[in-house]
Amino acid sequence: MLGLLRALWAYRGFILGSVKREFQSKYRNSLLGAAWTVLNPLAMIVVYTVVFAKVMHARLPGVDSSFAYSIHLCAGVLPWGMFVEIVSRAQNAFIENANMIKKLSFPRLCLPVIVVVNALVNFAIVFGLFVAFTLVSGTFPGLAFLALIPLLILLTLFAIGLGITLGVLNVFFRDVGQFFGIVLNFWFWLTPIVYSADILPKRIQAGMQFNPMASLIEAFQGVMMQGEWPDWSQLWLVAVLSVGLCVFGFRLFRKHVGEMVDEL
Repeated sequence: MLGLLRALWAYRGFILGSVKREFQSKYRNSLLGAAWTVLNPLAMIVVYTVVFAKVMHARLPGVDSSFAYSIHLCAGVLPWGMFVEIVSRAQNAFIENANMIKKLSFPRLCLPVIVVVNALVNFAIVFGLFVAFTLVSGTFPGLAFLALIPLLILLTLFAIGLGITLGVLNVFFRDVGQFFGIVLNFWFWLTPIVYSADILPKRIQAGMQFNPMASLIEAFQGVMMQGEWPDWSQLWLVAVLSVGLCVFGFRLFRKHVGEMVDEL
């Protein structure tokens, strides 16, 4: 493990350069350039606020704030978007970079790391705008905001562990990526993002504890909406699953990395 970390650190220039190139290429030949990085999430926040809070008058049980549903939605959609970006891109990272893997010698795990850094940069920009909105609207959660740091670490570990596992399997079984795309659609609606878990029947609420993303999303929403520190005892399953997936994914990768090159 230490050898792997040393190898990744030695190639930090390659990782950061790849992140920079991808960020720049995204807006190449665009008149507004990197301004779209701000405009797109800003438009999304405005739509959520205007449409749901002002036009549809969406409300949450026991919450009177006119911005409550907008904050609920953003606090769920943004972490979910980061999770999907990491998993979806990590599961295709080895296939999409097949030519580079065959021609260049570098630690192959640099590719998932690049995916994670890119996702974190994108998330930081979008979530930063969301935080600015809470400051302007007077709904900033206060000191509980610091709880987002361990929540983000958990979310990232869970996403990359799952992403690397799927990425290795996807090299040998290309149906894995297609199938997981369908799973994500169902997973989204089985997670309390656009609705509150309180409106569900009790037996379904009890089943939510087995959905790791439900616990994480509710923790994000609790921090941003009520300024509450998460109930860490409700996140033990996510923590165990995240660490387990990372260990399993790395072992699976190390076992099959040689065969992957031939398969690609």
